[in-house]
Amino acid sequence: SFHRELGQILWNQCGMARNEAGLKDAIEKVRALRTEYWENVRVPGTGESLNQQLEYAGRVADFMEFGELLALDALERRESCGGHFREESQHEDGEAKRNDAEFRHVAAWEFKGDDEAPVRNTEPLEFNEVQLSTRSYK
Repeated sequence: SFHRELGQILWNQCGMARNEAGLKDAIEKVRALRTEYWENVRVPGTGESLNQQLEYAGRVADFMEFGELLALDALERRESCGGHFREESQHEDGEAKRNDAEFRHVAAWEFKGDDEAPVRNTEPLEFNEVQLSTRSYK
């Protein structure tokens, strides 16, 4: 199913361990899957009663958009942080390497329209009472 295929793409290339090439590939695969979905989706039923198939089809369409945005956001965040490990961002000993200089902010994506690329907005995080430090998982 389209839903399951989307899940496999995101799990394999946008999961806990990720890299730039895999994320770019995931974005392209999700875009292609979404195109195929809209070309081939068929929803049985009539407008006479609640149609759970129609509801499910709408949710899968939403998941496609969100999946692409998830991969775009992961691609933009060029660091290892929290539970996500960016393979290009690690210390020589294999420990996760944060990049607080560039990514000490919150980010939110803005929808600009169906035919427009979303815009990533950021707002800096300020730490007045707490000193930032790197955790060691060893």
